[in-house]
Amino acid sequence: MPESGDSAYKIIPGADAIDLHGSGSRGVLLLHGFGDTPQTLGLLANDLHAAGFGVRAPLLPGHGRSIEAFVVSRRSQWLGYARAELEDFRKRYANVSVVGLSMGAALAAVLTAENPDLRALVLIAPYFGMRLNYRAASVSHWIWGPIAGTIKSNSPGSIRDPVEREKNLGYGVYTGRLLYELWRLARLARLSLPNIQVPTLLIQSREDPRVAPSIAERTLVSLAANKKRLVWTEGAGHIITVDYGRERVFEEVRLWLRAHM
Repeated sequence: MPESGDSAYKIIPGADAIDLHGSGSRGVLLLHGFGDTPQTLGLLANDLHAAGFGVRAPLLPGHGRSIEAFVVSRRSQWLGYARAELEDFRKRYANVSVVGLSMGAALAAVLTAENPDLRALVLIAPYFGMRLNYRAASVSHWIWGPIAGTIKSNSPGSIRDPVEREKNLGYGVYTGRLLYELWRLARLARLSLPNIQVPTLLIQSREDPRVAPSIAERTLVSLAANKKRLVWTEGAGHIITVDYGRERVFEEVRLWLRAHM
């Protein structure tokens, strides 16, 4: 384990966890995506807090610090930390829902399957699948990963809004091992879907360069929830909580949580 004073594990400015206390009994736990930070959920957090919800968006292990810290982090750490955050959050609010973005949606799905008394679930651009070539690469990561090292993954299409793209604090890199960890987490999330019965909202951009529309459609079918809905957005990329049309995303999330909390 790294020492607390290790600069590689210090949180970079702007990547801190978000904690907005609410005066009522309703709390919403927000979970960010792979290689990213709570910064991608800040605007949504403010919108929900203004609507009367208590909101927390934790910073996952290995994220928001340094690439060195990221490459040694694992799915067991991300999931374990999310579980601990939910447990602590439920001590503060009687009625709790979970909202996840991208990989955060995979974490949110697993948590909801494990906690059937949660009020609602929102999956935003859920990362529940991987293109065949990436999936094959993840399985063989032990062969090529050590040679390739850290690979850049920045895609302007993930955030089309240039102002918000510039603000993003994500690493924009991955390794073979991290790709494998992401694939295994996505698989675990898919297996969790038939065990999710709480009201679930999915929001997906049709132009998402990272998650194919078919993944969202299959996710909707796999969910055991009686109350479930898939909302399509257009004109944005993958991180739709900060991209063009984000106001509609906020509204859909807010209305869904109000209706089911």
